[in-house]
Amino acid sequence: MNTSLTGRPVLFGEVLFDHFPDGEVVLGGAPFNVAWHLNAFGAQPVLISRVGNDALGRRIREAMQAWHMDTAGLQLDSAHPTGTVEVSIENNEPHYDIVEQRAWDFIAADNLPPIQDAALLYHGSLALRCPVSRQALDRLHAKLDVPVFVDINLRPPWWSREEVDSRLDAARWVKLNDEELETLVPAGSTLEQRAVALQQAHRLELLITTRGAEGALAYDSTGRTLQVKPPATDKLTDTVGAGDAFAAVMILGLLNDWDLQETLERAQTFASAIVGIRGATPEHRDFYTVFRQRWNLM
Repeated sequence: MNTSLTGRPVLFGEVLFDHFPDGEVVLGGAPFNVAWHLNAFGAQPVLISRVGNDALGRRIREAMQAWHMDTAGLQLDSAHPTGTVEVSIENNEPHYDIVEQRAWDFIAADNLPPIQDAALLYHGSLALRCPVSRQALDRLHAKLDVPVFVDINLRPPWWSREEVDSRLDAARWVKLNDEELETLVPAGSTLEQRAVALQQAHRLELLITTRGAEGALAYDSTGRTLQVKPPATDKLTDTVGAGDAFAAVMILGLLNDWDLQETLERAQTFASAIVGIRGATPEHRDFYTVFRQRWNLM
C-alpha cells in the first residue's frame, strides 16, 4: 500500500471483560483485541490502557504476559475497577452494555510509557467518552507524531458528533461499519456515496466500511473502490470481535506494505475465522499458524 511504515503499532483504549448470557467471561475491548492479534502475528504492539487493582485486572496482566505482550503501557488504577461489558446476542448480532467509570476511562497522560519506535497509532471512539482518557490520547498523539488509524465504534450514549469529527480529521485511515456510516452520513442514496462523502470530507487516505455477512468495501484517496466478500462457512459462534480482527489485519498490511486488495481479502478471511470461536481472542497460537504460513510471516 506504499505506506513506508517502520516500527511498532501503538494501540490506545479499552481493555475489559465481555460477559456473555451463558455466564462465560471473555477478554475483550477493541484496542486489546487488535493488539492481541498483532502480537500473535509478530508485530510487537504497544497497548496503552488501564486496569483496576482487582482480580480482573490481574487476569488481564497475566493473560498479556502469557501471550508475550508488552505490558509497559498497562496502567494500574486503585480507584476504579477493571472494565466490564454485558453482551447480549440478538439475531446473531452482539449488543453491548458498557459499564461506565471503569479504569480504562482514566488512562493517565502523566503515566504514558516511553515509545521510541512507533509506526502508527490506533484508537477507537469509545475510549474518548471520558475527558481523562481523551487528554491522555491527545498527549500520546502529540508525543508520537505518527499517522493515525481510527476505528469508529458508535456505542450510544458514549459518543458525540463533534468529537468523532475531530478524530476523523486527524486520521489517515478509518474503519467503521455500514450502520455507523449511515449515522454519520445520512444523506446519499447509496453506501458508496456516503463513504465517498465521508472520505473526502476528512481527506482520508483510506476508508473501510465493513458490512457483516456482506463483506467490506474500501475507498481510497485515488478514487478507487475495492470490495471483498466473506468465504462461505457454516460455523458461526458469535460475531464479537470480527471487526477488530479485520482492523488488525488491515494494520498488518500497512506495516508490511501489502497490496490493498490483498490486505482486504486477508482481513476478511481472518475475520471470518474469528466468528467461529467464542469471543474475540483465540487462546492458542495454533489458531494463527495457518495465516502466518499463508502470508509468509513465519
